[in-house]
Amino acid sequence: MTTRLSVFDSPMFLGFDHFEQTIDRLKKSSDGYPPYNIEQTGDHDLRITLAVAGFTMDDLDVEIENNQLTVRGKQTDEKDRVFLHRGIAARQFQRSFVLAEGIEIKGASLDSGLLHIDMEQIIPESQIQKIKITGKSKPSKSTDLNHIIDVSDQKK
Repeated sequence: MTTRLSVFDSPMFLGFDHFEQTIDRLKKSSDGYPPYNIEQTGDHDLRITLAVAGFTMDDLDVEIENNQLTVRGKQTDEKDRVFLHRGIAARQFQRSFVLAEGIEIKGASLDSGLLHIDMEQIIPESQIQKIKITGKSKPSKSTDLNHIIDVSDQKK
């Protein structure tokens, strides 16, 4: 039996198992195609640009599920075309990006063979929540008002 060590093995990281699974999934899915850029376009705005020359809007699919943005491309071969030389392959791809909490997709556009996906990072307001501490300790006799004995009315 082999034991895998991870950054998330520390007891200080409670509930982060899904991050490790996502990282493992992304390691397996990256082959370098298509090339892409990630740029900051504003204080809280981001843009992913993928080079998808030869793909039309109908060939591309962009979706987000569980904070994972996935871009898929699939070209269909035209049966009636005869190639004397085919140096540009019609290939399919899938590229995934893990988005942090608070990243929202604003839209996607295709321009001159570049697919742009615009995003905005929503910064939540900081909230402080006070947690009440409760206990099950026994009250001391001096503070237990139900057991006070009135000695002035007792007969001798």
